[in-house]
Amino acid sequence: MSEEQDTGAANGESQQPGRKIGLGKIYVKDLSFEAPGAPGVFTRQDFRPSTNLNLRTSNTKMDEDLYAAVLTLTLDAKFEGETAFLVESQQAGLFHLKGYSDPELNMILGTFCPNTLFPYAREAISGAVQRGGFPELLLQPIDFDDLYRRSQAEQAQQPQVADA
Repeated sequence: MSEEQDTGAANGESQQPGRKIGLGKIYVKDLSFEAPGAPGVFTRQDFRPSTNLNLRTSNTKMDEDLYAAVLTLTLDAKFEGETAFLVESQQAGLFHLKGYSDPELNMILGTFCPNTLFPYAREAISGAVQRGGFPELLLQPIDFDDLYRRSQAEQAQQPQVADA
């Protein structure tokens, strides 16, 4: 099932003909769960792990107006210095993007696409953790718009290297 929408008018902007964002497919590209601390970790009454979340986004142009975006979330939970569990999700989607300039495409791929994929990745990780025998895990929302702005600012501050 594919959904497409005109952008602009719905966002309070002047509508520009030919600009479209369409969602072609959302799917799990990869999902892995490891519990090297099991079963010993389940016997601990004071189990309160520290968690570290790492995220990455990537995208590939598949066709003229078709892009594959991947949001990778890796969550490492440690207890007393040892890994209790490790879960990684690669949540992916196919997006139809038409009528945008390169800077606009980069912004859409860096903000809209991961914002669309995140709820699915969060559910996949939460489900894997629970099926692994651990308490419910609720990942907090992520502001991909802010991450994108900060990434752009950092890139603008880096010195440009000329090709030799």
